[in-house]
Amino acid sequence: MSAEVAVVGFAQAPHVRATEGTTNGVEMLVPVFAELFAETGLTKEDIGFWCSGSSDYLAARAFSFIAAVDAIGAFPPINESHVEMDGAWALYEAWLKIRTGEVDTALVYGFGKSSAGDLRRTLALQLDPYTVAPLWPDSVSIAAMQARLGIEAGLWSEPAMAEVAARSNGGDAVDLLGRPYIADPLRRHDCAPITDGASAVILASADRARELRERPAWITGIEHRVDSGSLGARDLTTSPSTVASARAAGVDGVEAAELHAPFTHQELLLRQAIGLGDNVSVNPSGGPLAGNPMFAAGLSRIGEAARLVFDGLHGRVLAHATSGPALQQNLVCVMEAR
Repeated sequence: MSAEVAVVGFAQAPHVRATEGTTNGVEMLVPVFAELFAETGLTKEDIGFWCSGSSDYLAARAFSFIAAVDAIGAFPPINESHVEMDGAWALYEAWLKIRTGEVDTALVYGFGKSSAGDLRRTLALQLDPYTVAPLWPDSVSIAAMQARLGIEAGLWSEPAMAEVAARSNGGDAVDLLGRPYIADPLRRHDCAPITDGASAVILASADRARELRERPAWITGIEHRVDSGSLGARDLTTSPSTVASARAAGVDGVEAAELHAPFTHQELLLRQAIGLGDNVSVNPSGGPLAGNPMFAAGLSRIGEAARLVFDGLHGRVLAHATSGPALQQNLVCVMEAR
């Protein structure tokens, strides 16, 4: 495998608390695809491979991603795949597809209608099915345990967490500290909002990328690792899978980073795990604290980071995606201008 791969297009649906559409994502995806094609000048016929990320649990139906294919259309036939993960992992599969030389373009998308049910309860289904899931611990409470462990270890503090929230969504950090807890030590501003949304990215091989965009975001390193699914079997105040992914991807010289941190303390944890200094701009888009569409937010981090390269704002950027409870699985993608 030797082919270089670049991100050449990115689009996303508006981040909203709830949509009127179905859980299959079609209503959100159709305008996103149209925006991508308008941006790149491509058509459906030009896409060599399609890959999506979503969750049947979130949609409450089996093979929900099949219904989402309606957004692509019935003709012409397509080469398609799916991962039961955030769309960032679908991007990894598409990146491999281009690297092997099978195709020279790929469109990756992720979508999720988080408002369709009780999100905290739904996410409990990703926990150990024998000893943990039957207790129905919700996702915010698990994150609160992680936050408390880090505070007691002196790794971060509630004021530092408030500073992250203020930077992401505006407001005064001192004022935020006066607000009530929803799961001690987490306040509402410490938690990503429930969000419906979708995003999509187009990848291209070297020759096609130079045709499609003046300043592509070249993927120079991408890696994903996984930690134990058992909460009691790992140290929740660190993230070995993020450390390993960052080391493999090569993060030296990164100027900006889009981190998939659904909770304020997790941004602080990730900065340390990746080794980001104070000179690195973190989540200039606002990150997941400004909008966290399930199974699209990680892919959006890659798209938002790539856009910084497209627009000439930065020459080397990093994107991070996570999946599972308390930062269990982590992907790091580094891109640069050439």
